[in-house]
Amino acid sequence: MEEQLTPAIVIEDLYKSYGKKNVLKGLNLTAYKGEMIGFIGRNGVGKSTTIDCIIGAKKYDKGKITINGYDNVKEAILAKYSFGYVASEPTCYDVMTGYDYLEFIASIYQISEKEFKENYLYLCKRLLLDLNELKNPISGYSHGMKQKLCLAASLLHNPEIWILDEPTVGLDIMATEELKKMMREYANHGKCVFITSHNIELVSKICDRVAIINEGKVVELIDLVKNPNKRLQISRIFLETFGGK
Repeated sequence: MEEQLTPAIVIEDLYKSYGKKNVLKGLNLTAYKGEMIGFIGRNGVGKSTTIDCIIGAKKYDKGKITINGYDNVKEAILAKYSFGYVASEPTCYDVMTGYDYLEFIASIYQISEKEFKENYLYLCKRLLLDLNELKNPISGYSHGMKQKLCLAASLLHNPEIWILDEPTVGLDIMATEELKKMMREYANHGKCVFITSHNIELVSKICDRVAIINEGKVVELIDLVKNPNKRLQISRIFLETFGGK
């Protein structure tokens, strides 16, 4: 089965330091198309640093990252076209209206007007974004509204890979449930969903595989499709990894 899988993100022997502090120490991980993979670990173990290296926000010291077949250093633009990214804190331009922001993001990815309108209306409907409210400046939006706007922006260009860092923070229960459905559908359509979250219960319920990072490396890689009974054990495995009871 695994031989038929197509890699979406390949991280090979990744090292990253901040001064004398070694954060990533030879991290290896492959995420495949058609799967949702969870990436979990306690604070400070390198989750955000790994994501920053994947998306090109930070340079790494050694190693290689391939995104949708593209080297994310040598073919950075093509790699960036291949994924949509949602940060743990919504980042958008407060002086713009929500609609203007989405139109701006669409222009970056060179999406046609027709495709933009179709994707815009579809995503607003799925994410329960009020079309009238999108005419107002983002500065007046709630945290949840900004988060939904960033989720919509990340999918406008229909990327092969969807990278989400704590995507449910600030979302109400209805938006969270809809997002969970969207992530599952995305993977079922042959695309890759890469998610980090402190919500272990969420990750254990929705992901196909879960990678646990500790001391700069992936120390556990759990296949929840092959071993569905382990869905109930993720919290215990997580605590044991970090010395909990």
